[in-house]
Amino acid sequence: MGSLSPDTQQVLGADAVRLGLAATDRLDALRQCGAVLVEVGAATEAYAEAILEREESVSTYMGEGVAIPHGTDASREHIKRAALAVLQFPDGVDWGGHQVQLCIAIASRSDEHISLLQSLAMVLTDKQRAARLRETNDIDEVLTLLAPQAEEDDD
Repeated sequence: MGSLSPDTQQVLGADAVRLGLAATDRLDALRQCGAVLVEVGAATEAYAEAILEREESVSTYMGEGVAIPHGTDASREHIKRAALAVLQFPDGVDWGGHQVQLCIAIASRSDEHISLLQSLAMVLTDKQRAARLRETNDIDEVLTLLAPQAEEDDD
């Protein structure tokens, strides 16, 4: 039985995983991402707004049907704690010409988001795991798929 690392458990809880959602467009999906981060106590409304600002300047589309929305550097002061929110849109959302079925929103006060992004990149380079994340209807499976994979040289 897979278990989450303490770091992942702290930043991604089952309460921040939302499956089977629909969004009218990219802005709607981004608003939903911000709302979940606010709802789980990770960020303020000002950070949720900054997610929209960030997307105006740089697309957060990462490939494999996944976007990783996050706020601007200036918005970090509106983050209460590091957190991830996973929102699944099975019917897809047009993301500037790409179809996104999964948004993994990040709230991070410091460069800790770099290690989160590296971990997510590792998950997303595995096409099978990325596909399962886009298609599952099981929150526990999402948590397991996003858990750092144990490696022999881990401490």
